[in-house]
Amino acid sequence: MTDELRRVLGEWDLGGARTRAERAPTGLIQETWFVDAPELPRLVVQRMHPIFGAAVLEDIEAATAHLAARGLTTPRIVRTRGGALGATDAATGRLWRALTYLDGYTVDRMAGPALARPAAALVARFHGALEDLDHEWRFVREGVHDTAAHLRRLEAAVGGDGPARLAEEILEAGRRLELAGFAALPRRRAHGDLKISNVLLDPGGEPLALIDLDTMALMPLPFELGDAWRSWCNPLGEDVEEARFDLEVFGAAASGYGSVARVTPEERDLLVAGVETIAVELAARFCVDVFEDRYFGWDPARFPSRREHNRVRAEGQLSLARQIAAARSDAETLVRRSFTTTK
Repeated sequence: MTDELRRVLGEWDLGGARTRAERAPTGLIQETWFVDAPELPRLVVQRMHPIFGAAVLEDIEAATAHLAARGLTTPRIVRTRGGALGATDAATGRLWRALTYLDGYTVDRMAGPALARPAAALVARFHGALEDLDHEWRFVREGVHDTAAHLRRLEAAVGGDGPARLAEEILEAGRRLELAGFAALPRRRAHGDLKISNVLLDPGGEPLALIDLDTMALMPLPFELGDAWRSWCNPLGEDVEEARFDLEVFGAAASGYGSVARVTPEERDLLVAGVETIAVELAARFCVDVFEDRYFGWDPARFPSRREHNRVRAEGQLSLARQIAAARSDAETLVRRSFTTTK
């Protein structure tokens, strides 16, 4: 247990000698600990990344209270002894929070269609439960999924020290995207980061809850599901130059979501385009970091530099976008079979 964690735990009356803390093995954004104290339920205590201010705790409190009232399992914020949603360490100025612990585990890769269908159904129930939430998001990330802006940033970076050929191929893929249709879609309450590791599985392997709710936002549904499915349907992951789009997993995910939720015809018709768009967008973002060498994290055990890791990631997302485009007709057929639309 670090000195900072011990100091902060006092805000929850957990700083005693018998309190035990175990560092979570995963998590790149928040520093996460599992905290146990005698005769008290286990807590998840997190040192929050500086990009997240206290306002995000208000959003999580409002959303999770609403989800729980609708019968969904969700982690809840545990208030400090003074009733605050979080605590700031006096020495470091860093914000901490405590959450209820849910018994389960996460995975980094989609295991296959058998998991994709119930995971997507859980996402649909999450979306449906938040539809009538009367709360204005306090924490807003500007420019999220502004694909055109990400492509312009890449175009501006070309000419510097970086992979000009790769950048031009990504920009050409971007020019083929039809972005205007997304702007006309309704902006729905979204999780904002639906990689499979943010779907908590119960001990039996069934989807239990969505976690890491810091990224909740309003966005068009094809961007929300596009970000999920470009991740779920690529079993090779982001750290390869040649990705793979698994149409079977995509079909199961579409079926799972469509079994619960209804969408507008316009949303349905742009779902596959949303997957391709997010893959191109992410390729552009990774490629920008090859030029700028400053944003995304990287794995020094596998790659000689941040630039090289992000070059591989950019190549992989471009490869994925091309495969989605090639499979578009089949994918859209699966979507039409799976979704019921509203007028």
